[in-house]
Amino acid sequence: MVAHDTETERRHELDSDRDKTAEARDRTSQGHDEASEARDERADARDKRAEARETAAHKFDPEVVSDRAAAKRDRKGGASDRLHAGDDREAASTDRSVSARERESFVIDELTGAHRRDTGLVELDREISRAKRTKQTFVLAFIDVDGLKATNDSLGHVAGDQLLRQVVDTIRGHVRSYDLIVRYGGDEFLCGLLDVDMAEAVERFALVNADLAAIRQASVTAGIAQLDAHDGVEDLIQRADEALYREREKR
Repeated sequence: MVAHDTETERRHELDSDRDKTAEARDRTSQGHDEASEARDERADARDKRAEARETAAHKFDPEVVSDRAAAKRDRKGGASDRLHAGDDREAASTDRSVSARERESFVIDELTGAHRRDTGLVELDREISRAKRTKQTFVLAFIDVDGLKATNDSLGHVAGDQLLRQVVDTIRGHVRSYDLIVRYGGDEFLCGLLDVDMAEAVERFALVNADLAAIRQASVTAGIAQLDAHDGVEDLIQRADEALYREREKR
């Protein structure tokens, strides 16, 4: 647990460092923009002074030449500042993209697209708190993919991975886009449904199994438990797990 917590903290620190770098680059970019605008303003002022002198005296005036040259240098410096500002913005955008990808890889299981266990349990705790606060029903399904080991043994792990992806995709097809799906173990998933009762949850997972059977002759076993007022995350998971075992005994 200590090693896991250390890794989690390290990832958060990396994300925070990249975000800070992006913010610093944005500030630098803004500074370059402001310097560029100031140089353009100085160049305009020098051009106006040169034009005024040329109008007042129709002869060679070394100060006019000096102002024109200084205005040219200011405009060149302004162009350079704008170029640096663009580079800083691009670098800041890259930092944010990398940070976003790392956050996603930390939160989402790469194989199935479900939440990873650690971050998923945090989200589940929030969903439970929300349900209690709003006095809405909440049910949790503890899902086991039937026959994954047999698929791995007979067809290989690539086929097993395809089965896991298909299971999650099929579950997504029968829940709402915001409903939480967590990969709890190798072939075990949790699915939390807010404002859904037991009967509706049972029906949804019956439809999941109907689709899996039609697509690839696969199935899942789901144990479903409804949130009680005294339940914490572990309590609800345990009751859903117990319901899963009861479902297995029926087969």
